[in-house]
Amino acid sequence: MSSTITAMFDSRSDAEAAKERLKSAIVDADHVHIHDKSSSGYREQGYSTHEDRGVWDSIKNAFLPDEDRHTYEEGLRRGGVLLTADVDDDRIDEAVRVLEDAGSIDVDDRSSQWRSSGWDYSAPATGAGTAAAAGVGALKSADYAEGGEREEVIPVVEEQLVVGKRDVNRGGVRVRSYVTETPVHEQIRLRNERVNVERRTVDQPLSAADGDAFRERSINMTATGEEAVVGKNARVVEEVVVSKTAEEHVENIDDTVRRTDVEVDRDSDVNTTTGSTFGTTDKRH
Repeated sequence: MSSTITAMFDSRSDAEAAKERLKSAIVDADHVHIHDKSSSGYREQGYSTHEDRGVWDSIKNAFLPDEDRHTYEEGLRRGGVLLTADVDDDRIDEAVRVLEDAGSIDVDDRSSQWRSSGWDYSAPATGAGTAAAAGVGALKSADYAEGGEREEVIPVVEEQLVVGKRDVNRGGVRVRSYVTETPVHEQIRLRNERVNVERRTVDQPLSAADGDAFRERSINMTATGEEAVVGKNARVVEEVVVSKTAEEHVENIDDTVRRTDVEVDRDSDVNTTTGSTFGTTDKRH
């Protein structure tokens, strides 16, 4: 099944660009039409009726309430351009996003501006009823079920809090070793020998023990000394140990989540089963 969606643009170039985006996205070009003051059925004065549908006569599946139709007709009269497209029901949301991204105008907001500047339209009491223009952004969706009833959906959205965890840098330490030199002063006592040769004058008789006094002989005496010898021994005197430990703790997360609530105000004086004598927007393939 398919429905007709409608969107208003400020210029024909914007509407043509939106048509091309629909073609490249999901909608066949034969199902997308652009309407302006040059379109068949356009009228400079007055609004369409159920008998004389005006510009809507060429849009076979666009069955909108009177006020919606007449708002679009006022937009055409003020130089706007209307785009209509037949879209499969399961692709309507995608088509809505495409037309919104293409720069379609918000008709509700624009009609409020027209009213503030003097445009005063009151929908007739007969025919399609007095339903206010509705839609998503600038887009109108004539999404009727069989029997002429219109269905619109308000999504109820609820946020859920998702708490996760990630690694973060808490700082660290860098340890490096390097070599330094420190002057050291020590004392050591050294012993040195010295050979002394002394001549002493002696005047005494030669004793019997000196009978061999006239033989040759020699005396060798060596002097020794001490000198400092420096050596170094390496010893481990300290250790620097680098390690890390992990601990876990419970952290309380306080935040808010949003939810859309729907409040229904029922007005018993208004007939909520209004329909259009144009027919149904659903088209079975």
